[in-house]
Amino acid sequence: MYSNQNEKSGELSSKVPELSLVFWTIKIFATTLGETGGDALSMSMDLGYLLSTGIFAAVFVAAVMVQILTKKFHPVVYWATIIATTTVGTTLADFADRSLGIGYAGGTTILLTLLVASLMLWYRTLGSVAVDSVNTPKSETFYWVTIMFSQTLGTALGDWAADTAGLGYAGGALVFGSILLAIAVAYYQTNISRTILFWAAFIFTRPLGAVVGDFLDKPMSDGGLALSRYSASATLLTLIVLCIFFFPQNPAEKTP
Repeated sequence: MYSNQNEKSGELSSKVPELSLVFWTIKIFATTLGETGGDALSMSMDLGYLLSTGIFAAVFVAAVMVQILTKKFHPVVYWATIIATTTVGTTLADFADRSLGIGYAGGTTILLTLLVASLMLWYRTLGSVAVDSVNTPKSETFYWVTIMFSQTLGTALGDWAADTAGLGYAGGALVFGSILLAIAVAYYQTNISRTILFWAAFIFTRPLGAVVGDFLDKPMSDGGLALSRYSASATLLTLIVLCIFFFPQNPAEKTP
């Protein structure tokens, strides 16, 4: 059951979930699904990066509209929108990096700039980029645009680490997993802003999902397991659904 304490006090409750182990588990599953699902459409179905991006972008816009129109936090709607951002982020990053020839380093730089600009504009406009303040159409719009940039950045960063930097999929997963572990330690052992740590963790779960997704479906000759993108995506989606329905989530609450 959702707490209506904020509603009784006249304060709108957040439209996003509280940050918990369940949240981060589903997030990692969703980012990995974004990689396998995006590749399934653009590569396995041979639709190409541009057309696939157009399809996923339409789904993303529709999902955000539904999310904004809902009156309170709804796990299924929220995570469907997250998955939409991960799939469009995958194909958009691949289109920019490969089809437009920008390259992983160039794509990462551009997307990082857009992400920082989005956060700065959001903060200047509303005074906070904390997830517990996401409870109005304007804050939700900033939230989802920022997330879309972070998901696209994560794809480019993951590909850059695995391919250009020569870390490979296992090496990339180890690096990004270590970064996330360091962020978790900082959360429990330091007084660093929880908002800064959230966005850092949110950003770095995406390249982790990107390299894990590539590890699952890329050919063995490239260091992958050569699993079917369809079966990998279906398995990840099933895990997400199970987590949503068996582990209740509440909306994020205002911190004291």
